[in-house]
Amino acid sequence: MLLRQIQYFQAVVENQSFTEAAEVCHISQSAISQQIKALEDELGFPLMLRKSRSFELTPAGHYFYERSILITDQVKKLYSESRKIAFNENAVLRLGYLKNYGGHEFQAAIALFANKYPNVDIGIFSGTHEELYERLINEEVDIVLSDQRRAFADAYNNMILTRQKGFVEVPTGSFLASLGKVTLDELEGNTCIIVTSLGQEENDRAFYRDILGYQGRFISAYSLEEGRMLMLAGKGFLPIEGNFEQMPSQTITRLPLYRGKEQVYRLYCAFWKKDNSGFYIEEFADILKSQFE
Repeated sequence: MLLRQIQYFQAVVENQSFTEAAEVCHISQSAISQQIKALEDELGFPLMLRKSRSFELTPAGHYFYERSILITDQVKKLYSESRKIAFNENAVLRLGYLKNYGGHEFQAAIALFANKYPNVDIGIFSGTHEELYERLINEEVDIVLSDQRRAFADAYNNMILTRQKGFVEVPTGSFLASLGKVTLDELEGNTCIIVTSLGQEENDRAFYRDILGYQGRFISAYSLEEGRMLMLAGKGFLPIEGNFEQMPSQTITRLPLYRGKEQVYRLYCAFWKKDNSGFYIEEFADILKSQFE
């Protein structure tokens, strides 16, 4: 079965005409008809029922057409990505990560990838869950590290990286720091410092309020560093997630965060569109996953 024969079949279906498809493919009408007949002979079943001046797809033809589109799209991407690698053409990989994620894995994955593929131009964006989601939809980033707040969608690759326990950071020497661990109920009289972005404040407050169950006050910070400064200034506690090797400072104490008797946790994943996949995206995803293992 030749790829060209499949493409001729797709052209006939899309143009609803052998004549117009032949013009688009720059061959004669008889030639395109012969190629599709050869494809049907190899498959062993008809893809279309021919009439005097028209045709009708068989049920198998409908299925074959829909699935073949996915295959030819992948072949085009395979060619494009392979050419970039073969000729060292400048490729671009656009990465996004959750701005309040405090683990080291994402940074380590970038360093390993950049060392392995120095010709790839890496763009990096940090944002809230909603900002990363919007950028993925609009294809402004290729792959993101984010938490799961929605059901997994079939249009995306959803690579689970880790089930991460939740913590809060408070000033060393404070009353909360002396508790060893803290529950959401114990925090209600305090202010929650949310690391967010301009315009995303209410979305993130709603997540902490409606999903995690914190019913106290909120203030916003626009970077992890700013959030820590506010926390050290006594403005509130700072929720944080990530794998931690050491504390960022002796002035900060990190406490496990509980809801009742269970420690709060979230799933962190790498997300990328299935129709925007490619060698470098999948390679970075594998490198990132290895950092969590």
